[in-house]
Amino acid sequence: MYGAILGDIIGSPYEFDRGDKTKDFPLFCKRSRFTDDTVMTVAVAEALLDVPEGAEDGEILMAVQRSMRRWGRKYPDAGYGGMFSRWLRSPDPRPYGSFGNGSAMRVSAAGWLFSTPEETLRVSRLTAAVTHDHPEGIRGAQAAAFAIFLARSGRGKEEIRSGIVRNFGYDLSRTCDEIRPAYRHVETCQATVPEALTAFLEGRDFEDVIRLAVSLGGDCDTLTCIAGSVAEAYYGVPTELKAQCLSRVPEDMRAVLGRFDEARRHLSRSSEGVQP
Repeated sequence: MYGAILGDIIGSPYEFDRGDKTKDFPLFCKRSRFTDDTVMTVAVAEALLDVPEGAEDGEILMAVQRSMRRWGRKYPDAGYGGMFSRWLRSPDPRPYGSFGNGSAMRVSAAGWLFSTPEETLRVSRLTAAVTHDHPEGIRGAQAAAFAIFLARSGRGKEEIRSGIVRNFGYDLSRTCDEIRPAYRHVETCQATVPEALTAFLEGRDFEDVIRLAVSLGGDCDTLTCIAGSVAEAYYGVPTELKAQCLSRVPEDMRAVLGRFDEARRHLSRSSEGVQP
């Protein structure tokens, strides 16, 4: 989750193609702030921490829905899209067939909190389906969570690449240099998740992944949020950047991060015998 939130904060000044498509930029500036990506990442994490072990699909769906609406109303000016804003305010919130990249940017806790790939995929589907129930919205969330699961399980990058391609069909053959020139602001899963995963696969360490993701441009905070979430699972987050993350979010979010850390400490960091 720290990687997702840092990706959001660091990418936020360069959203809507406002960057120079370079890796050479200050990690933090006056315009660096958390956005809806962070709010919803925290909301989903809190919901998954609250549901009991063995919860049924409907129980998880309702917990995620309630938490997302509560956090969204608490932070109403975080930059939500129009359809999502209407969903937050609706007296009868229902999925609206979205394949936007919001399902993938908020899913990172699902990649950490479950001990099998099957549970990871089940729960990540549910976190998407409360709003983004289009097959592409679900595919994006599941691919991001599955990449996190594989990374935290000690899989190498080629195993992660092949697992994503085999299970989700994304094209991960391009390099960042090939993507960058023509890439523009797009808010769909299918035009954000593969690019975010490519930045992760190509990056040399956590910070390099973040810089590569920002350099691609486009929907920069969300793309970097997704890339950062996988990079954290693979590399960890440098202590100084974790401190920056905690200093840039309010106390209620820090409380959820503390609960998340405690839950994560009780999980095995490897999944022996699991095939990606």
